Amino acid sequence: MNQLEQLKQYSTVVADTGDFQSIKAFAPRDATTNPSLILKAVRMDEYRPLLERAVRDHGGEGVDAVADRLLVAFGLEILKLVPGRVSTETDARLSFDTAATVARGRALFALYQAAGVARERVLIKIASTWEGIEAARVLEREGIHCNMTLLFSLAQAACCADAGARLISPFVGRILDWHKKAGGVVGSGADDPGVQSVRRIHAYYRQFGHRTEVMGASFRGTAQIAELAGCDLLTISPDLLAQLAASEAPLARRLGAADAAPAQTRLALNESAFRLMLNDDAMASEKLAEGIRGFCVDSALLERMIGERIGACKKV
Repeated sequence: MNQLEQLKQYSTVVADTGDFQSIKAFAPRDATTNPSLILKAVRMDEYRPLLERAVRDHGGEGVDAVADRLLVAFGLEILKLVPGRVSTETDARLSFDTAATVARGRALFALYQAAGVARERVLIKIASTWEGIEAARVLEREGIHCNMTLLFSLAQAACCADAGARLISPFVGRILDWHKKAGGVVGSGADDPGVQSVRRIHAYYRQFGHRTEVMGASFRGTAQIAELAGCDLLTISPDLLAQLAASEAPLARRLGAADAAPAQTRLALNESAFRLMLNDDAMASEKLAEGIRGFCVDSALLERMIGERIGACKKV
C-alpha cells in the first residue's frame, strides 16, 4: 500500500481544499474549507459558475447573503463527493462576537438543512477565541456541530472540550513556522513542536475522557503527518495527499487510544483564566491573531468579488 492507504488504516483522512477534482482523486471521508480556500477556488474558471449562480439567484439579498450561499454551494458540491462531513467557516470578522457567530452559524446550518443535508454531515467552523468557544457551546446545545479552528494551545483545546465542541483542528505547521521565526532550536519528527502540541492535546483528551475529536491540521510536510498517524482525523492539502499517494515507504501508527503519556492536570478555565493562559503563550496568542487577520482579509476580498459581480449584473 502507498502511504495514503496506510494512513487511512489509522486516521480518518480529510481533504483541506475547495477543489473538487482533488477531492475526487484522493477519496477522503470528510473535507474542510476556509475563506482562503474558497477565494482561491472561485478565482479558477471551473468554479466561477458557483459564484455567478449565487449572485444571479440571491444578489438582491445583499453581499452577506450571497457569501453564505456561495460557501454552502461549495459545501453541497463537496458533499456529493465525500461520504462524511464538510466544514464551513463562519466569518472570521465575528471571532470576538459570540452572538453574531451564533447567528451566522445558525444561518449557514439552516441553508444546509433547506437543501436536505443531514445534520451529522455539517460542521460549522469557528475560530477558537473565548467568544468563538462560547458560540460553539450554544450551537452544540442546539445540535449544530462545530469544528474549532485556529487552535494552537492546550488552553484552547481544554475549553473547546468543556464546551462540547464536536471537533477541534489543532494547527501543526503554523506552530513550527513560529518557532523557526523565533530563532530557537527546532526539533523534527517526534520533537517537532507542532507535532508535540497535537500529541499533548490528544493525550489530554484521552486522559480525561473527552469525546471531542482531534483533527491535526496545517501541515508543512508528510513527515509531520506520519508522526500523527493514529490521530482521530488529519486534514491534508492536495499536494501533500499526492505525496503520500506517491510513496510506498512504511507508515506506522504513532498515536493510539491507550498511549502511555505523562499525567496532565485537568484545566477548568473561566474567561479570565483562559485569557491569561493564552496571553502567557506567545506562540498561541500571536498565531491566533495572525490567523484571524488573514481570514478577515480573504473574506473581505471574497465579498469584494461578490459586490463587483452584483454591480455588473445590475448594469446588464
